[in-house]
Amino acid sequence: MRAPIGRFDQVTAAPDCLDELTRPVADAVRHWRGSVPADQFVYVETDPRWADTATFVEHYGRDLLEQSANCVVVAGKRGGESRLAACVVLSTTRVDVNGVVRRRLDARKASFAPMEVATGETGMEYGGITPLGLPGDWPVLVDSAVVDLPYVLVGSGRRRGKLLIPGKAFAELPGAVVLDGLGV
Repeated sequence: MRAPIGRFDQVTAAPDCLDELTRPVADAVRHWRGSVPADQFVYVETDPRWADTATFVEHYGRDLLEQSANCVVVAGKRGGESRLAACVVLSTTRVDVNGVVRRRLDARKASFAPMEVATGETGMEYGGITPLGLPGDWPVLVDSAVVDLPYVLVGSGRRRGKLLIPGKAFAELPGAVVLDGLGV
């Protein structure tokens, strides 16, 4: 199998390598019911040595810079109550936490969740958090630019390995809300 974007040596349809994924991500792939078939989700083995964005794109393909997305966990707070959400934006942008996210979560204050909260609540490794397999009650805020891409490189739940997912599938994730201007 060949990757739809980038240059990777080990490429597998995600449903065929569930043991390479964290449990929540594997379960999400196994139970996927979106219009994009799960066998179009691709797992690529990557080396954590190349995790830095500049090194990653140099090693795996410059085209990936414009086709990669980051998934970050944010916490919105209001009246002593905290609500977690995930935000998915192109890696060439940053999440508008204090504008779009804060308003969408109806929060007085919003910030990136601490690492131990993000990993503990998702069951994923820091640096590999992906929007696939997140807790079902979380909003997943997705920048519209991500949905518009044919394929997007995102984390796989682990630091080793990535997923290549058709952009339109992000709009079908549980809790997904597609927003313009989430990534600035």
